[in-house]
Amino acid sequence: MILTEALAQTAGIAAASGADAENAPFFLLSAIQRMKFLTGVGPDETITLRAQKVGQVGDLLQFEVRALVNDSDVAHGQLVLSVASRLSER
Repeated sequence: MILTEALAQTAGIAAASGADAENAPFFLLSAIQRMKFLTGVGPDETITLRAQKVGQVGDLLQFEVRALVNDSDVAHGQLVLSVASRLSER
């Protein structure tokens, strides 16, 4: 589950890239699709996280995500993020 959260955070960073810091959107993890965990990851291993936007419908953004150790997949799948209003905007 920690890898999924890390990949969701990475997708959120990718989704917000290009926006200025003051107006960057706020994202929520809305769906986990076809997430596969291929092997465990040890505490001393370095994990590379990747997220690529593959689609968008309205305020829903879909990302293909991968976690790698030594250039080998340890997890991959798709995550859906939704754009949410900030608490100050409500």
